Amino acid sequence: MKKIIMMLMLLAPMTMFAQKIGCVDIDAVAQNLSEFTKAQEELQALAKQKDTELQELFNEYQRKAEDYDKNKSTMNATKQQETEQTLIELQQKIQQARQDAEQELAKQQQEKLAPIQSKVNKAIENVGNNGKYSIIVLKGTLPFISSTLVTDVTSECKTEVLKLK
Repeated sequence: MKKIIMMLMLLAPMTMFAQKIGCVDIDAVAQNLSEFTKAQEELQALAKQKDTELQELFNEYQRKAEDYDKNKSTMNATKQQETEQTLIELQQKIQQARQDAEQELAKQQQEKLAPIQSKVNKAIENVGNNGKYSIIVLKGTLPFISSTLVTDVTSECKTEVLKLK
């Protein structure tokens, strides 16, 4: 029994060295896809559109607030309350529009990038299987691994992701 345990203890480190470990830069692989560039451009255009809409609302609020400040002294109490209520409602509208824009951007990002992420994951899986890697880790997620023990498979994954349809 002691001999078996001793033999296992001696063989365990040897099996660690037999493992093939790779690392991959997922961002570099994704950026290799034309779909990623297109999705990024569409998301940036949507973000710009939402930003413009919010800026228009904010400008409207500023105009009304400035007008209120200028004319406040000539307004009766009822008109002041109505104007203040209008400004409060406009602030709430701006806040709601900001939240809606953030939610829509997040939703669009998920919809546009999910298929790309799936494709990248499939490419990494294919490279792992074809290259007989035991482990492929994401570049930058581990504190330190000697480059002599890890093979960077990013370029292989870039090639593989372009093969996927």
